[in-house]
Amino acid sequence: MKYGARNRITAKVTKVKKGDVMSQVELDVVGKATMASVLTTDSLKELGLKPGDKVQLIVKAIHVLVVKE
Repeated sequence: MKYGARNRITAKVTKVKKGDVMSQVELDVVGKATMASVLTTDSLKELGLKPGDKVQLIVKAIHVLVVKE
């Protein structure tokens, strides 16, 4: 899959907080930093994210796109 963003960060999902419409995924990135991403609950279900999953973070402008390959 191709993305318009070039910045990639490898991370591990540490926490998933589900809502009716939006959900938050907390991530532990390689190094001494953590990040979080807010995404629709439909996207969360589609990706099947759960704590412990390794994902790529695509950073573009103010958005963090979570990609599970």
